[in-house]
Amino acid sequence: MADQEEPCGAKRQQIIDGAEIVFTECGYEGASMSRIALRASVSKGTLYNYFTGKSELFAAFVEQKATVTLSQVFEPLDGQDDMATTLHKIGLRMVDVVLSPGSLVLYRIVVSEAGKFPQLAQIYWTNGPERAIAQMSAWLAQQMQAGRLREVDPAFAAEQFFALCQTRYGMKRRLQLILEISAEDVEMVVAGAVRLFLDSYSPSPSAKPLATLNTRS
Repeated sequence: MADQEEPCGAKRQQIIDGAEIVFTECGYEGASMSRIALRASVSKGTLYNYFTGKSELFAAFVEQKATVTLSQVFEPLDGQDDMATTLHKIGLRMVDVVLSPGSLVLYRIVVSEAGKFPQLAQIYWTNGPERAIAQMSAWLAQQMQAGRLREVDPAFAAEQFFALCQTRYGMKRRLQLILEISAEDVEMVVAGAVRLFLDSYSPSPSAKPLATLNTRS
């Protein structure tokens, strides 16, 4: 198979795009480098010039996917909204990401094959949940330093917030017990998560949430 001359970045992206299709269709164990090369329309020699093996290619695929999605999830951190509004926007975006078809496929690949390939779980955790927790906890730490939240472990608070946003629907969606979740249901869960989070972490135990939100951004 002859490869046309392309910039290195474009060729690498072409390979990752092909790998995503094969991993989605075949899982990790069933995805061979030969199949990925065929799907990406490159020779095996070219494939190995960019990636030493399937594990490295899977890591590149997961890292890229996480970079794109997390930048979208945490975009509200750059805005001027109050804390409750920012939490609400992040919660909605996080639910959209973690319960999207592509994210669910990736999650199921890792869970089903981590027993044979334990490195998959570490790749997934490092590039996805761990990065999300770190980014969220850094912002929460700023809110704590500003006196808007109680001084607690910000990483623990971040994990709690993400878990609250997936109440009722997260596990059922992963198990395919429900196939669709309405925007209204997601709104209800996230709004409740924000209220409960702020009730728990406001400087005064009796403090009320900063805002009641009914808009989806």
